[in-house]
Amino acid sequence: MIEIVDAKFSTSAATIKDAPDSFLQNEIVFIARSNVGKSSLLNALSNHKGLAKVSSTPGKTKLINYFDITFMDRENSLKTVAKFVDLPGFGYAKVSKSIKEDWENNLTDYITQREQIKLFIHLVDCRHPFLEIDASVEKFLKEIVYENQHIVKVFTKIDKLNQKEQNLLKKEFPGAIFVSAAKKRGLQKVIELIYNIVKGVENGN
Repeated sequence: MIEIVDAKFSTSAATIKDAPDSFLQNEIVFIARSNVGKSSLLNALSNHKGLAKVSSTPGKTKLINYFDITFMDRENSLKTVAKFVDLPGFGYAKVSKSIKEDWENNLTDYITQREQIKLFIHLVDCRHPFLEIDASVEKFLKEIVYENQHIVKVFTKIDKLNQKEQNLLKKEFPGAIFVSAAKKRGLQKVIELIYNIVKGVENGN
C-alpha cells in the first residue's frame, strides 16, 4: 500500500522566476476552476487538515503554492518525494484587470515552461462536468504537454451525485478518477496514480 507519510508547506511563488530552482523534483500540479474543492482534496490526500487553506472566497489565492510530499511503499518501506503544486483557481477571481492579466500570464508561463512538472491533475466539479472553461483548460494542456508529462482528470464532490448520476458520469469519462474529500472516497487511487507516475519517471520509463 502506498501512503503519504509527510506533507509540509514549502514556498510560494508569484511567477516562474520565484519557483524552486531544483530540477531534482517531481512536481504534481493541481489545476482547477475556483470552488471545486481543490484545497480540501489536497488536505485529504495528505491527511493534513491545515496543509492547504480552504478559502470561503473563491479565487482568493493568487500565488503558486508548493508542498513537500513524502510517499512510502508499506511493502518495502521505501520513500519517494514529490512536490504538490497548488495553482490559483481560475474563473472567479475578483481582481483588477491589470493584475488578473499578469496573474494569468504568469500561470501560463509556469504551465508551459516548467519542465519539472510530471503530472497535471485537472479537477472538475462532478455536478458541472461540461463547462466550456474546463474544456478549454483540457484542450490547452493537451496542446502544451511534454512527452514525459501526464494529464489526468479528477472529478470532485462525487458524493453529491446519486448512484445513477455517478454511473452515467463514469461511462462518459472512463479514464477519469472520481473522488470525495469529505467522504474519503477515491483518494487511494489518486495517491497510487501519482506515486506510479513519479516512480516511472525516476526509473526512466
